Amino acid sequence: MLGPEQSRQALTRLFQRQSITDLATLSAALETSSRMSVFRRLSVLGYLSSYSHAGRYYTLRDIPRFDRDGLWRYQGVCFSRDGSLKATVERLVEQSDAGRTHAELHARLPVRVHNTLLDLVAGRHIGRETVGGRYLYVSANPARAQSQLSLRQQPPAGVVPSLPESPAAVVIEVLLDLVQSARVRPDADRVAERLAARGLPVTVDQVEAIFSRYGLKKTASSRSPHWRS
Repeated sequence: MLGPEQSRQALTRLFQRQSITDLATLSAALETSSRMSVFRRLSVLGYLSSYSHAGRYYTLRDIPRFDRDGLWRYQGVCFSRDGSLKATVERLVEQSDAGRTHAELHARLPVRVHNTLLDLVAGRHIGRETVGGRYLYVSANPARAQSQLSLRQQPPAGVVPSLPESPAAVVIEVLLDLVQSARVRPDADRVAERLAARGLPVTVDQVEAIFSRYGLKKTASSRSPHWRS
């Protein structure tokens, strides 16, 4: 096992060569087989473990360039400024003005979040409401949750929901997505997920409103009121 200063230098050189690494590479660089020793040395520099890939990858805290949601993806491996997936999901739900659905969280992160959501709801770290036949995850704070729910509530029949700040841009993106996936049956859920993955937060209701406005409603897959995530 290298001494403290040698370990610091070895880790610095390692992360200068590669932004992320795994435990085996860290152990080799520090000349130890002890997991505890590796993490003790990492803790001195400050590190994050990936929330994807079962947390197998590590990086130093000052390496990631996080996006507006505090997320960083490098070579397909996902990191969050919060560290764990559970803390990340809780923050994303809390910060969202209209709450988050399972599909939106899955598209944004993108990893399986079903069990994480169940654990957070069971522990009362977040709340859960039913909107339009599916679950909406909201703040654990009742006042905040009510505000999120009000923004997400479906409009009365025949009323087109309001679009984001740049409706023309959103409409163009939705229609372009349909053109690019012309061989696929139009589906509002899928369109919303694809756009969310590209960094454009659009709700399923907004996509369906665009379908309706441009006469695509009959060809779009309807959301089943019995399906929930």
